[in-house]
Amino acid sequence: MQGLQDIGDDAPDELAEINVTPFIDVMLVLLIIFMVAAPLATVDVPVDLPASTAPPAPRPDRPLYVTLQADLSVLLGDAAVSDGLEAALAAATGGDPEARVFLRADRAVAYGDLMALMNRLRDAGYLHVALVGLEATPGSGS
Repeated sequence: MQGLQDIGDDAPDELAEINVTPFIDVMLVLLIIFMVAAPLATVDVPVDLPASTAPPAPRPDRPLYVTLQADLSVLLGDAAVSDGLEAALAAATGGDPEARVFLRADRAVAYGDLMALMNRLRDAGYLHVALVGLEATPGSGS
């Protein structure tokens, strides 16, 4: 009887721990898959932006419009402006950079050209720029 107990004492103990190495391997593989797949999920899509159905904001008595036409000519009010946009804005606003400037652009103008004009306005100190668009009724689809 004594011999049987000695054999039982020499048997290896049971491992009660979970081996996490395979779990870590699986998690690293999934991390790599998601790191590769995430940039592929974002695709540049051409967008045709609709007109806004938001209620129009109240207009000032004498709004200051800066217009970018399809041929990229810039108009301040109804007068064409070539190079002196900053000086013409200062004359029209009385040198007040806090004045709101309403920016409107032809549909054919490229987005980069519109951003370049907005950068010129910002560089001149006019940070209150409102974009002008068509007013559409809800459900009109345009």
